[in-house]
Amino acid sequence: MAEQNAAERNLPATPRKLQKAREEGQVVRSRDFGHFAAIAAGGALLVAAAPQVTSWLLLMLVEALSFDHLASTRPELMAQRLAHVGAKMMWVLVPLGLVMVTAAIGGSVLIGGWNWTLKPLQPKFGKLNPIKGLPNLFSKQQFITALKACALALLLGVIGGFYLKGHLDAFAGLIAQPLPTALQQVGSTVLGGLLLMLLVLALFAAVDAPLQRHLHAAKLKMSHQEMKQEHKEVEGNAEVKAKVKVRMREMSRRRMLAAVPNADLVVMNPTHYAVALKYDDAKMAAPRVVAKGADLLAMSIRDTAKTNKVPVLQAPVLARALYAHAEIDREIPAALFAAVAQVLAYVYQLRAALAGHAPMPGDLPPLSVPDELDPHHKTEADR
Repeated sequence: MAEQNAAERNLPATPRKLQKAREEGQVVRSRDFGHFAAIAAGGALLVAAAPQVTSWLLLMLVEALSFDHLASTRPELMAQRLAHVGAKMMWVLVPLGLVMVTAAIGGSVLIGGWNWTLKPLQPKFGKLNPIKGLPNLFSKQQFITALKACALALLLGVIGGFYLKGHLDAFAGLIAQPLPTALQQVGSTVLGGLLLMLLVLALFAAVDAPLQRHLHAAKLKMSHQEMKQEHKEVEGNAEVKAKVKVRMREMSRRRMLAAVPNADLVVMNPTHYAVALKYDDAKMAAPRVVAKGADLLAMSIRDTAKTNKVPVLQAPVLARALYAHAEIDREIPAALFAAVAQVLAYVYQLRAALAGHAPMPGDLPPLSVPDELDPHHKTEADR
């Protein structure tokens, strides 16, 4: 079953899965590259400070090997001297260790980037189950890691053995040399061995870094089913989205119909479009659309307007232009100001006439609606 699942995972990981993996602490890390960076940084620091380190070691050895009668007869003084020498050594070892740790961290960041998460530190009691953890011991990644570690140890051991064998005479002759000369020779010999070790580590790091990237990408591969499931989680279930859209349309429809009774007029194309307008010169710079609809919704707006005695005017061109270019709860486009002003003036005259304060107006005059705002207008090219 595990092999079948692995065979099905042949798609590269999506950015979302990569991000989730980073949040869980799963990033590309190369131990060999970190070891190489740490040892290279430490070696470079020692080489750069070789004269100072040699002088410091010489002084330390002279001080440490200088005894007097009192120190040899009182053990507590010997312990104090050892503590003093140990404290002095810390002044060199601690900075060297900090440089190596910083280099190792920098190498890890260079390979997999910076990642800050506490999830890997959370206890996972399922990992304590030996039966569940047994397959991990024989996984492909564990096999490659073990094989690589054995090869590195074997190669370092063989090279180190041949190097020591070739320098046995030099080490044996150190006893007969003065201390400063012996320290200098030991330093050069150790430096040669360090360079050989760095070459081996550089070779393994050059192989391990791309290998870890490949293994990490292979581990996060996805199957078609996982891809579909992630798409559903990101985009949402199609049926749920459809229901949400229907619910939102229904809520918008109810809200618009509730605003129609407060409108000043409704402009209609007889059967297809209806747009309800409201204008308050004290609060608005221009008339505002409070409702609009097509077909059945247009009929509902018309019926609601008539029920609440809101004037309904037949102005097909203006109704089409308002429906196409005006938004709900927004002011009408500036290009339609003149046409809407004509309609509002006509409605105000009609209201005044019905109240007995003015004569009844004639037919609605032709409206100045730009042809480019009418979605049904046909140009010469269209004809």
